[in-house]
Amino acid sequence: MGQEESHSEEMELAQIQELCIIFMKECPSGALHLHEFKRIFGVASSSAEESVYIETIFHSFDTNKDNTLDFIEYVAALHLILRGNLEDRLKWSFKMYDKDGNGKLDRQEVKRIIRILYKLKLPSSDVSMTASEICDRIFELVDQNHDGQISLSEFIEGAQKDEWVMNQLKLDVNATGWVIENCGKLP
Repeated sequence: MGQEESHSEEMELAQIQELCIIFMKECPSGALHLHEFKRIFGVASSSAEESVYIETIFHSFDTNKDNTLDFIEYVAALHLILRGNLEDRLKWSFKMYDKDGNGKLDRQEVKRIIRILYKLKLPSSDVSMTASEICDRIFELVDQNHDGQISLSEFIEGAQKDEWVMNQLKLDVNATGWVIENCGKLP
């Protein structure tokens, strides 16, 4: 049993070393800047919606607020996106929605992200509702105390109870393809 645990740790260490090599190759300065982050995720400079979305994601991972991602922030971001449990990913999604940082989501904050996601997903999905209709339905299903705001606990509970709500609330970052292409395996 001890050997299995050691082998698992070695595998993780090898993956981290591989990520570090890739990170330093992509970011020789040791810092990942927003323009590099956009390039990695294939965001075209002509797409305002995608640009706002990826900037919001970038800033959510920039924990020390220096407008760059260092290696630790980079690994934490990849871990959350690719291996994070559902609750952690929902907490991150909530943080992304909560633009004013007050711990509650109002309709304006939810509509803002829904509009961005609606524009990004529209070409590839069968969306028959407007952003306002989606927002109204989310509040109807999730705002348990009907105070016009969604708390973190309401957000997580609502997403876990209803698959439609989950699909609307859980932010998606398509990093998997880039990681497989550049790392061979998921970290």
